[in-house]
Amino acid sequence: MEWIALLLKLAHIGLALTLVAGLIGRFVVLSRAAREDRVDRVAELTDLAGPFERLVVRSSLAILPVGMATAWAQGYEWLGLTTGWMLVTVVIYLSLTALVPTVFLPSGRRFETALADARAQGAVTPTLRAEFANPAVRLARNAELAGIAVIVALMVLKPF
Repeated sequence: MEWIALLLKLAHIGLALTLVAGLIGRFVVLSRAAREDRVDRVAELTDLAGPFERLVVRSSLAILPVGMATAWAQGYEWLGLTTGWMLVTVVIYLSLTALVPTVFLPSGRRFETALADARAQGAVTPTLRAEFANPAVRLARNAELAGIAVIVALMVLKPF
């Protein structure tokens, strides 16, 4: 049974690394796209962000169940939710997950429309610039990065 716990722990760590890599990659590419003046380059860079986005989505869907299975395999009661640091990580994770339907999906649809309009016009439009500068998305992306950083610190340090 100990080898199952080790394999699950390794899978959980791999998913965490994939999630962090996806978040950072997406952030870097979209930050560069926001500074572009040519709509063809903006489209190219937003397309390039796609694989990073898929890393984020896929790893974020699997990381919680694998983490809970890891806690179970390591013998934690209530899947570790009686341990302070594990409970806090789950609360932060679920809070970040709530950003998907409330911020990311609606803003993503508006962004796609603005990008399609800009491509049709052959220029970066004020609407597209406004979508890149959307304060709700910026706040949500920063919260996502900060939340993941706190979760990683809690998982490594196990402070309480």
